Amino acid sequence: MSQLSLCILSLVLSLISSVTKNIEKSFLQNNPQLLYSLLTPDHPINISLPEPISFSDEVSGEQAYFLFKQIFRSYATFEFYPEIGAPPSLARGHYIFKASWSFTGRNRNQFRLRIYFYVRGDPSPSSSGDFWKITEIKAERLY
Repeated sequence: MSQLSLCILSLVLSLISSVTKNIEKSFLQNNPQLLYSLLTPDHPINISLPEPISFSDEVSGEQAYFLFKQIFRSYATFEFYPEIGAPPSLARGHYIFKASWSFTGRNRNQFRLRIYFYVRGDPSPSSSGDFWKITEIKAERLY
């Protein structure tokens, strides 16, 4: 029984790892398509980003794609890394991925945000790689 539990835990952690790597790759490559593949298609996504982006609303996955397409076009990411901390708690079928995101604007000003991705398990994924979906993205400015 403990071997089965270990296998399940290993599978869950590998799926979490693939989600966090895809989020990181999306921001480092300024690629909204990678992020879009992690968004929930049937439920709105709550997005709240401080200045200089200044956006807060509940949007569809498609609207989030176009929002991040515009953000990545306007602000060039030069650093994005997960913040090390306690491993995610999966007690209720969700976890929060926390990262630092640094970027520059058109006028070369640099900005740094702590960004949080609320990720939950989808009970009816279309494939095994689609189990985890981002349902909320929030950030706070770091000075």
